[in-house]
Amino acid sequence: MGKILDGKAFANELGQNLKEKVKKLKEEGITPHFCVINIGDDPASKIYVRTKKRRAEKMGIIQDIYQMPADTKQEEVLALIDKLNADPEINGLMVQLPAPEQIDADALLKRIDPNKDVDALTPANIGQLWMENHFVEPATAEGIIALLKHYQITLAGKRVVVIGRSNIVGKPVAALMLEENATVTVCHLYTKNLAEITRQADIVVSATGQAFLVNADMVKDGAVVVDVGMNHVNGKLVGDVDFDNVKEKASYITPVPGGVGPLTVQFLMEAVVKLTRRQNGRE
Repeated sequence: MGKILDGKAFANELGQNLKEKVKKLKEEGITPHFCVINIGDDPASKIYVRTKKRRAEKMGIIQDIYQMPADTKQEEVLALIDKLNADPEINGLMVQLPAPEQIDADALLKRIDPNKDVDALTPANIGQLWMENHFVEPATAEGIIALLKHYQITLAGKRVVVIGRSNIVGKPVAALMLEENATVTVCHLYTKNLAEITRQADIVVSATGQAFLVNADMVKDGAVVVDVGMNHVNGKLVGDVDFDNVKEKASYITPVPGGVGPLTVQFLMEAVVKLTRRQNGRE
């Protein structure tokens, strides 16, 4: 039976260290301050934003939420981004995705100052990621790598299969795994014979948002399984992985909830503090 990769406990451990860093910055008159722009009424987005705010408060970080109506025009959001980019008191900035149909999310991300990009989703920071010259990383991907290292799971030389190719999770995870000298295969909607590919993997990372996609037949004995999915089934939060059955074959496995999710929020806070320190000459 697989050992649980406890992301919640690890996030809390990291949180204690980050609180001390923030405390020292405050003693120097510096308070990390970041802003979240949320457009529309997507229920999941509102939950994420509130979760981030609670975590920020625990860390001693100031978080402002700019809640904009669902019919907000592109130009209004761009103007707000320009304003926050120019404000020296703001250390970090992010746009909560998804955005309403009339909004070009890529254009918004391009407008964010890369030096304030806590999500690491601007073209400049994505380019730095693939060049292995990055200062900040997308939070979920960074959290996954940190969690595996925390449990002393070797990545070099391992065969890693990432299911999902989003800019937020799948592609950044692949980039960071390559940086750790893993051999990486990225699978997606058009991948044929998915189970044949995943059965060869030492580490499987699923980030599709498709409940119970990964079953026990798709995982070899002793594999490490990382579940990034968040799906609601019959009022219950579940992942992409059939946890109860897959855990019997895996050597390590993340639960949902309590696995990757808490680390995503924590590493967002880590990015805010890193950017704040750099902006104040304290790298």
